[in-house]
Amino acid sequence: MNKDARIYVAGHTGLVGSAVCKKLKEHGYGNLVHRTHGELDLTRQTDVESFFFRERPEYVFLCAARVGGILANSTRPAEFIYENLMIATNIIHASFQSGVKKLLNLGSSCIYPREAPQPLKEDYLLTGGLEPTNEAYAVAKIAAIKLCRYYHQQYGADFLSVMPANLYGPGDNFDLETSHVLPAFIRRFHEAKERRVPYVVLWGTGKPMREFLYAEDLADACVYLMRSFHADEIGEFVNIGTGVDLSIRELAEMIAEITGYTGEIRWDSTKPDGMMRKVLDTTRINDLGWSAKTDLWQGIEKTYAWYRIHGV
Repeated sequence: MNKDARIYVAGHTGLVGSAVCKKLKEHGYGNLVHRTHGELDLTRQTDVESFFFRERPEYVFLCAARVGGILANSTRPAEFIYENLMIATNIIHASFQSGVKKLLNLGSSCIYPREAPQPLKEDYLLTGGLEPTNEAYAVAKIAAIKLCRYYHQQYGADFLSVMPANLYGPGDNFDLETSHVLPAFIRRFHEAKERRVPYVVLWGTGKPMREFLYAEDLADACVYLMRSFHADEIGEFVNIGTGVDLSIRELAEMIAEITGYTGEIRWDSTKPDGMMRKVLDTTRINDLGWSAKTDLWQGIEKTYAWYRIHGV
């Protein structure tokens, strides 16, 4: 990518999009294009097409999505599948129509089958049934991967897809109804400490194993791939993660220690756990010359410091 290239970051105010913008600027890319949801509704095809033909971006980072944790996914599946399908199809098709040189599509590790072997290799896609608690979101994300693949296969479009591990970092969503597990734990333990609550009740058994990736590390990987590789060099998609997991119970204990909460942690086993283990095989991205830099403790400390200043 030339330093003066016109680059559109869809979802620039979100956790990943803001990190991508920051990383691009660090590399000297200043000609960035973005729109808020109020300025451009990405679920409206005609509006998206008009934007692309008017602004003519050369490169696109597709970071926009409707996201949330188990509660949001399980109670609003229609919203999750519709909005994510529309966002992806509109941006990918408009990118092709308007002659975008390269696009990077941000996926999710929830695309993998619930009973897939661990660690999760890229080849395991569509080899079994999905985790029911986030199936709607996963189906939309799989469709976006396939769109990129087929536009490359049929038209030669240089459209890449990446599958990150569970993300976290400054600017995350800390709304307890819609957030993912790590930012939700930060808020729960912080508020419990401030209010001197003797115990905190968390969903599930605490036994599931999860991998977490700092958002700025993901942004670094995305910019690296866009600068250095083409779709045919990457394959259908590539995992991006640390390759290291821990139990949700261990995560809770770590966050309690970082936030300074000293009360009791209780587990509500009547609530769903989701997949019992989810850790990515990072062999392919490591072989391409990239690896994560931020360890979990350091990343949570940075995220908590941001939360204490900015709040929800």
